[in-house]
Amino acid sequence: MLPELQLAILDLNARYAQTIDDGRLEDWPEFFTETARYVVTTAENFERGLPLGIIYATSRAMLRDRVRSLREANVYEAQRYRHMVSLPLVELGPDGAARATTSFMVVRVMHSGETSVFASGRYRDHIISDANGGALRFAERIVVLDSRRVDTLLALPL
Repeated sequence: MLPELQLAILDLNARYAQTIDDGRLEDWPEFFTETARYVVTTAENFERGLPLGIIYATSRAMLRDRVRSLREANVYEAQRYRHMVSLPLVELGPDGAARATTSFMVVRVMHSGETSVFASGRYRDHIISDANGGALRFAERIVVLDSRRVDTLLALPL
């Protein structure tokens, strides 16, 4: 079961990254359960057990609101991301849900063409199978950034 689950989580991560990289942000919240938690934090804060993050959402509705504000209200320089993700390290919990840790690196490409490493870190995920069709969704995704220095242009989801 574990190799199949690891492959399914690898596919989930690839589709997640491609959705963001293609600019299909309206589709991004669908990777999460209705009551999912999405947090972006630093490694230092994560290791100290500090609960709040740079970005903190506790539902799919909050993620939809974030996308709406990105599209309609926020003003930020045109940019796009390119994600690179590692193979996930997967463990099964006693409840049958999966816990996965996946390293990532995000390259940011500005409208001018300037390209730089924007973020690196790891995803700490709690993944469950959706009751409607069995699709995997994030019940929790904690984005743990390697650096405590975060660019103020953290607009798009990681």
